[in-house]
Amino acid sequence: MMSTTTTLPTPAASKEVDVLVVGAGLSGLRAALDVQTAGLSYIVVEANDRVGGKTLSVPSKLNGPGVNDIGAAWINDTSQSEMYGLLRKYGLHGETQRAEGMNLSLTTEGVVTYPHGTLPLDEHDQLLVASVLQTLQGLADQVDLENPAGGSIGKELDSMSISEYCSKTFQSDLVVGIVDTVTQSLLGVEAASVSMLSLVHYIKTATGVDAILSDCKDGGQYLRVREGTQSFSRKMAEALEPGTLLLSTPVTSIVQSSKTRICTVHTSSPTHSTLHAKKIILSIPTPLYHKISFNPPLSEDKTRLASDNILGYYSKMIYVFDQPWWRTAGLSGVIESDLGPILFSRDTSIPDDDQWSITCFIVGKRGREWSLLSPSERRRTAWDQFRTTFENAPGLSAKLDVPGPINILEVEWSKKEFFGGAPCPASPPGLLSSVDASATWCPFEDVHFVGTETALVWKGYMEGAVRSGIRGAKEVIKVLKG
Repeated sequence: MMSTTTTLPTPAASKEVDVLVVGAGLSGLRAALDVQTAGLSYIVVEANDRVGGKTLSVPSKLNGPGVNDIGAAWINDTSQSEMYGLLRKYGLHGETQRAEGMNLSLTTEGVVTYPHGTLPLDEHDQLLVASVLQTLQGLADQVDLENPAGGSIGKELDSMSISEYCSKTFQSDLVVGIVDTVTQSLLGVEAASVSMLSLVHYIKTATGVDAILSDCKDGGQYLRVREGTQSFSRKMAEALEPGTLLLSTPVTSIVQSSKTRICTVHTSSPTHSTLHAKKIILSIPTPLYHKISFNPPLSEDKTRLASDNILGYYSKMIYVFDQPWWRTAGLSGVIESDLGPILFSRDTSIPDDDQWSITCFIVGKRGREWSLLSPSERRRTAWDQFRTTFENAPGLSAKLDVPGPINILEVEWSKKEFFGGAPCPASPPGLLSSVDASATWCPFEDVHFVGTETALVWKGYMEGAVRSGIRGAKEVIKVLKG
């Protein structure tokens, strides 16, 4: 798969700048633009050969318009004001997520159809699920965004996993299973491995449980971008001063001098092996800190986060078709499955581009097991599950004969060296209450930390990434310009 990269002239390797930004994703690029606006000198270094981080937009088919996002894909136009502002600034087009038709649920008992926006449960179980969501919202309301483990409720929630909390509170295998599915969908990690506080805080940053689960207005999955979400990073990269972006330049060490107050950054690039800056803005997930040698070493709390936080397994398999056959049949394109590698799917078509696709998400434990298969077996098992589910959908006017796709797009983020997995790390029980609350985002001497993981609004999403970049830039500008 090919993707557009930004190629700019490169600065001299020995040049000293005010700010060195590590990472050319949304957070790093936004920070760099604000630093540029403030009149400070800077360099952006990126380990990969492209900008965009975990946004990656690729052509849907060999000929004609249309792209698919094999990374982050959704924004909204209300609570995600920074991303929507960028959409309008760059003249991009939002595509409302289709939220109609019949969903399909695949279980050991077969395939069930049910209207999108509902659950395939009886009245008693639907009331139980509603109670669970209300409880989650109530817990989120009690947790402090900046100090989640503060107070008795925070420490209590951090003392147990999500599964333990749900089992103890609701005493229902159904609830434990549903919340586990939600956790894997969001984080790529099983509920048994994640602190209940970690989930509740994640929900709080997303403005609430309804928003984090919804693909309707105000929801986290409301709008896609016709031109692809990587367009945001490409547009920002184009606005950088010529000669300030270095691609294929992985950072290997950061040395801070208490005497000179200058940071020396070493990279594995043969042409830019050593760089110098007064301030560093670092945009990488905590579990990848080990790829960089820090001198002096990071604080104990940051080291704990780096060693204990979990990056879940997350993959996408996108099937592109020449016609929207599922829409014609009255289906939404949504699969929810207890079996096979695919956990869930969404219709990711762009009708104006004659681009018809369904994106399947392969995450968590089932995804890790699936990833061990050969490439041909991975494709075969995913396609068999996809085709069989649709072709066995009950209640249709005619049995579906699912056509073969005209293209298949896939990515295993967990196998990418400089990504490691899911959109945002999750914390195991006991971690958040044993470190300082600000350890994720607070500076370490002259190194400042950004990235969606560090955000307090829409953490784990593109909105959180951009907001963190704004914060990081403010921090260094305040120090360097007084």
